[in-house]
Amino acid sequence: MKYLIWIIFITCTTLIFLGLIIPDSDTIDQTLKAKEIELSNKLIGFGVMGMFFLVFPLFSYYRWKDKKMSDYVLNKENLDKMKEHNN
Repeated sequence: MKYLIWIIFITCTTLIFLGLIIPDSDTIDQTLKAKEIELSNKLIGFGVMGMFFLVFPLFSYYRWKDKKMSDYVLNKENLDKMKEHNN
C-alpha cells in the first residue's frame, strides 16, 4: 500500500510539473500553442484530481487504519488523564 501511494503521488506530481512546463515552449503557430495550453491545463487538472481523490484518501486510510479514534477524541476521561499527567 505504501508503495502504491508513492507511485500515485510521483505520477500526480509529474503530471502537474509537465502541465506547468509545456506552455513554455517556443511554438509560433497559434493553433498549436492553444492545443499546448489546453493539454497543460488538463495535465494539471488530472494531477490535482489524482492527489485529491486518490493520494490523500489512501494516505489517510493507510496512516489511520490501526488507530483507535477514542484516543484522539477530547472527552472527560482524556481530560482527566491530561490533568493527571500535567500535575
